[in-house]
Amino acid sequence: MLLKKTLVPCNQKFITQSLELNLFFLRIIKEHFIFLQASLSLKDKHLMVQADLFKNEFTKLLRQALLLSEGILDSQVLSSDDMITKYTLEAEKATQSATGIFIDSSITLMQTSLSCGKDSKSMASLEDRVFRLNARIIDLVNAIVKVKSKLISDVLCCKLFTHAYPLLLDHVLREAIYYKDLLMELQNGIEINLKQDMRKKENFWNEIMSEHAYFIRGLLDPSEEDLFEIANTFGKEFEKLRKEASEVNKSAHSFPVVTTNTIKSTIALRDFKSQATAGLLNCKIKSIILPLLSDHVLREANHYLKLLNPCN
Repeated sequence: MLLKKTLVPCNQKFITQSLELNLFFLRIIKEHFIFLQASLSLKDKHLMVQADLFKNEFTKLLRQALLLSEGILDSQVLSSDDMITKYTLEAEKATQSATGIFIDSSITLMQTSLSCGKDSKSMASLEDRVFRLNARIIDLVNAIVKVKSKLISDVLCCKLFTHAYPLLLDHVLREAIYYKDLLMELQNGIEINLKQDMRKKENFWNEIMSEHAYFIRGLLDPSEEDLFEIANTFGKEFEKLRKEASEVNKSAHSFPVVTTNTIKSTIALRDFKSQATAGLLNCKIKSIILPLLSDHVLREANHYLKLLNPCN
């Protein structure tokens, strides 16, 4: 359902926050469907086709977000490692080669060539176009939430087999809902404040980081014992941090300490993911991890660090 826009003076913050959020999450959601395609069996070819259609729709939306972002976002945003990393293009090519799933890498090349600063676009016109883009994304995310929920239900009822863990399917569903909720706030005129609601953000992202570690652990070859133990330790560490973030008293002075510990742990996990991505691309790690999946979770760690360090 298309949201009705309330007429307000041009809000550049709305434009930049929407575009920045979309450039990160549209790529993330697009890749969810690549991973889903790769996890399905030939028997469920209709689901592969459906996943491919969703992948293509999110690719189109990402291209549109990139076109709207030209000359709008600042250099710090465009150089952020949560949108693409130095591995992304190679990881896309390696994953396409391994799975046969087409990945439009022209989008990644397009993103690397974005220029920063304001151009001659009419900001009032741009605001309306961004609002309409957000509304289309919200409608599409609502549709995929239904699809993903049905998928999880079928897997749990043993009506469908997939190589993706049930927790992974639930994981990507929660990320889609989180994205939609943030877009809804922006559409309703609520500015995203990175310094507010940090307990809520840490509770969400610490759980995501913990699950990333456990997914890595579960997709490693059994012979990779050292990496298995490192991933397992990270999983437990972020479980603990999530509990600390949710249990700490809102007014307690201890919460900044929890955030400081979270930053340190996230930096360490980010470095582990970066090394793992390089190792997978160089065929140095035995696993069933797609290179793009490794780069995907690396970008999410970078995004979390940006949320934890809003001034950086």
